[in-house]
Amino acid sequence: MQNEENILVFGELLLRFSSTEDQFISKNHTVSLFPGGSEANVSASLGQWKLPVSYLTCAPDNALSANALQYLSELGVDTSKTILEGDRLGLYFLLSANGLTSGQVVYDRKFSSFSSLKPRAIDWEKILEGYTWFHWTALTPALNENTAAICKEVLAVARKMGLKISVDLNYRNRLWDYGKQPIEVMPELVQYCDVIMGNIWASNKMLGTSVSEHLNRETTAEEYFKHAETSAKEIFELFPQCKHIANTFRFIDNPKHNLFYGTYHTPENNYISSIYETNEVVDRIGSGDAFMAGLIYALINNNDGQEIINKATKSGYQKLFVKGDFGDGTF
Repeated sequence: MQNEENILVFGELLLRFSSTEDQFISKNHTVSLFPGGSEANVSASLGQWKLPVSYLTCAPDNALSANALQYLSELGVDTSKTILEGDRLGLYFLLSANGLTSGQVVYDRKFSSFSSLKPRAIDWEKILEGYTWFHWTALTPALNENTAAICKEVLAVARKMGLKISVDLNYRNRLWDYGKQPIEVMPELVQYCDVIMGNIWASNKMLGTSVSEHLNRETTAEEYFKHAETSAKEIFELFPQCKHIANTFRFIDNPKHNLFYGTYHTPENNYISSIYETNEVVDRIGSGDAFMAGLIYALINNNDGQEIINKATKSGYQKLFVKGDFGDGTF
């Protein structure tokens, strides 16, 4: 039985252009288009699981935005909070087919409607009224100083209003290009969070936790679990508001391969999921977002610790077999 949570997710709606071949520009000139963005991906999964979820973004008032938002709406996401202003949607280009080879991404997000948002332009107390959960990601403060300031605004209000707050520490080095490093920005924002998801390397980069330099593809899951426990202990000490930490561990040996598992930590206990492995990957984009959505779903439903990490990991793993950025709502 689900709790009566009402979730608001905040972040940039993106359009993804990806090659249907091994190279983006080829003689056949065939490119696929998908709506995406980490926060939209999380919303899409939560909506398909029938959780009350709203997605707040800023997009131009045009047919392309309407089409992408309608797609989310059809998956059960309330998009009525969208701010319609500015001139363009953010884009990203996946230079190989479905991220299965190099997975190299080129962002085209500067001067988008969302990245042009200014501090103090949104009445957060009014927006957050009626919600019990707020989700954001490290992608937003990575865009520019204004979006980082907006994150500080909404997090302070959400904390004051008593919402649970979750964050995904997704690190994209190509985005942090405005003169600030994540470690200069993220700790001040993460202090408001009850739930932190990421991995031990992102925590090191963004929060300053320790990570061993000798860890690699050959490191066993048991050893990674110990390192994840150490990292979680440091986070709990640094950020007392936090009560839930989850990590993904994903390894790729070839374009169709993925080894996938997760860990979950509370101040009292530590859990590791089953280890999943496949050589049949369809699309690896969005698997971390599906993991995040599964984590939120399991926490809202008050699952026990082992079931929480099992559901999150299974959701992330299942996304590997779904084309596009959105998962299909399966565990």
